[in-house]
Amino acid sequence: MRCVFAKTLFDGYKYVKNVYVVFEGKRIIRISDKPEGEIIGEGFVTPAFIDSHSHIGMSRHGEPSTEGEVNEQADIFLPDLDPLDSVYFDDKYFRDAIEFGVLYSCIVPGSGNLISGKAVVIRNFARDRSEAPIRYIGYKMALGYNPRSTYLVWRGKRFFTRMGVYAFLHRKFHEVIKKKMKIEWRIRQRERMLRRRMEKGIISKEEFEEEMKEFKEVLMMEFTPVDRAILEILDRKKRVKVHVHKEDDVVFLVEIMRKYNLVGMAEHVEDVHRLEVFELLRDNNIPVVYGPIDSYAYKTELKHESYKNVKLLIQSKVKFSLMTDHPVVLARNLMLGLRYFLMYGLDEEKALAVITRNAAEILGVDDLLGIVEPGKLASLIVWDRNPFYLGAKPRLVIGEGKILHRWEEE
Repeated sequence: MRCVFAKTLFDGYKYVKNVYVVFEGKRIIRISDKPEGEIIGEGFVTPAFIDSHSHIGMSRHGEPSTEGEVNEQADIFLPDLDPLDSVYFDDKYFRDAIEFGVLYSCIVPGSGNLISGKAVVIRNFARDRSEAPIRYIGYKMALGYNPRSTYLVWRGKRFFTRMGVYAFLHRKFHEVIKKKMKIEWRIRQRERMLRRRMEKGIISKEEFEEEMKEFKEVLMMEFTPVDRAILEILDRKKRVKVHVHKEDDVVFLVEIMRKYNLVGMAEHVEDVHRLEVFELLRDNNIPVVYGPIDSYAYKTELKHESYKNVKLLIQSKVKFSLMTDHPVVLARNLMLGLRYFLMYGLDEEKALAVITRNAAEILGVDDLLGIVEPGKLASLIVWDRNPFYLGAKPRLVIGEGKILHRWEEE
């Protein structure tokens, strides 16, 4: 059993003074007013930070862009791709992220495809892919310019216009819904037939259940990996992380979320510059993964991008977290983006929640991360002072009970 003394603890909701965070193994045991076990550090304590949208390990330090693996160019519809298959854990930027307390990232493929692959929350401190996954949470989608920008260069079925891309999305969803309905009809027919046989005593209840199980398994083989991914989206078993910038595309996003009853989040939304568009997302329970702040506005879709849009994001009261979109902004700089939220009136506690509790809740990993309380993973940052001071540094970084970094060792 070990503990850290928090002169100030941010527990995910509020500041608490002069307490000990006690942990054993990977988990927090209790918050106590007395030390228990070995005291391994003291200072201003926060939960580990979570980068809600990143390509870390896929676009790597010191490697030419031609070796990057963020975007697969084979087709516009590739939901079964796993970004973890393209991560190298010897990427130096993982170490940088750890040293600044960014211990978790939600990695996704790039936005050149309509659906480009899976979204998975990983440990930035993993030694390799076997240790990395926290949870596969859903799929990456992209609206707007990016999926149509690949029309002339990339392979597979491509569309030149947004109307083409969006029509194809509806077609694919309709195709899978139709196949699902046909299979469900066949299952009902089979079930009725077997029930009649069971009622006549020809087969037992156990035989009925076994035959139905086998029949369903055979029918499920008719679904391709792409079909199964879409089914997880349509059945609300997985979230969609939807790349979107311009306000018109945000409105389309809201329409498809309503039409298909999807669960997910709007990613980026940096060109949104009207309060009512953020409020539209709020009113439809679509949280925002905002950013990357401080990046270069390199395309028409970002002509309204401004740090001042943060004021509208706050005013709308939509739920939001923050991304770096690493390497667009380096993962280690995640917390620096919070300064704009402080400038526009968010208090320190709510600002810290953006990259801890809010991020965990939006990504669906709040049972493990984002809050300092008994039962959660013991992933903590012990700062030498209030982390909003420009010169603050992590004295100690703890990942799931293990010391990952001490500043004194530098």
